[in-house]
Amino acid sequence: MPSNRDGPRINHEILSPTVRLVDENGEMIGVVTKNEGIERAQQVALDLVEVSPNADPPVCKILDYGKYKYELQKKKAEAKKKQKIIEVKEIQMRPMIDDNDFDVKCRSIKRFLGEGNKVKVSMRFRGREMAHQELGVEILMKVKNIFDEIAKVDYSPKLEGKQMIMVLGPK
Repeated sequence: MPSNRDGPRINHEILSPTVRLVDENGEMIGVVTKNEGIERAQQVALDLVEVSPNADPPVCKILDYGKYKYELQKKKAEAKKKQKIIEVKEIQMRPMIDDNDFDVKCRSIKRFLGEGNKVKVSMRFRGREMAHQELGVEILMKVKNIFDEIAKVDYSPKLEGKQMIMVLGPK
């Protein structure tokens, strides 16, 4: 009988004729028939739950299935709550950037890195600026040197079309 829901198989959904049984107290009973396991579970008003289906024979435990599913759901929610989503913020510059504009952009980069995000610094070249790419490289290297203490370079400066890109990540 195929299971029409997600999660482990329980009671008569278990496919194997023999199972390795663990009782409600966590004690190993040993290898028994599926029907004997189901009978033991019904005697204590619980379910026979297949916890390790890939073992030979599968490991089944006597427990309250509703409570088991609730615990799994809580663990999943807890793990999801703890994970940090890293965003990539982008800062755009030009080769002929003014000192004050550069300082403002650097403050933004520092704030983004402080929040734990990665920063994509892109240097846009237009027209004749393409002939002087070394100016763009100098500015990107200046950014790299400023943030050497708090950031590592994930992606060193590379030219892609008409822009040069560098990615910084928090240390």
